[in-house]
Amino acid sequence: MGKNGKHLVWDWNGTLLDDIEAVIGATNAAFAELGLEPITLARYRELYTVPVPKFYERLMGRLPTDAEWVVMDGAFHRHYWQRAEACGLTAGAAELLAARQESGFTQSLLSLAPHAELVPLVRRHGITERFVRVDGRIGSSTEGKSAHMVRHLEALGDGVPAARIVVIGDAADDARAAAHVGARAVLYTGGSHSRASLEAVGVPVVDSLVEAVAVAEELV
Repeated sequence: MGKNGKHLVWDWNGTLLDDIEAVIGATNAAFAELGLEPITLARYRELYTVPVPKFYERLMGRLPTDAEWVVMDGAFHRHYWQRAEACGLTAGAAELLAARQESGFTQSLLSLAPHAELVPLVRRHGITERFVRVDGRIGSSTEGKSAHMVRHLEALGDGVPAARIVVIGDAADDARAAAHVGARAVLYTGGSHSRASLEAVGVPVVDSLVEAVAVAEELV
């Protein structure tokens, strides 16, 4: 456990990784294959939700069938991973992670990105050593992050009490996952949700990762 018993759990996509343009590009490329109209960033942020099939329900007016979902999910990820390699870290992220580690605080990374793709991508950005643990999604589940957060905290061990943890992410689902385990959350506006939809969650909302860390320090 880190200095003063505080620990950050970082989200990856849309938080540490500045990939929202890749997400929109991949979404629209997948939509073109599926015969759906393209979507703007503003509209995406207005409609996006987890689990992702509910996002498609908002777009289509109905939940996709299991067969449709397999096609949609496969198309999106094929186009996304073609673009992800060109994405950089969010401004200031590398410096924040380094400074926090050097100050004696602990931090970990929990993402719904597939674990097999997440780990080498984090490594290529040179930040793996900043985290005591990096966990991506195992399997093809479409559930949100709550159950994954439980397993993540169990893996971190008893030295990381939930009451001293702050989750930093870009989605309402990050806040729900934090609440599920008794942790706090700060939400960042640079990713998948609009500010209005994040503010409706009822946790602090910020416009930079520097602000996110500063607010997190005040919460625990």
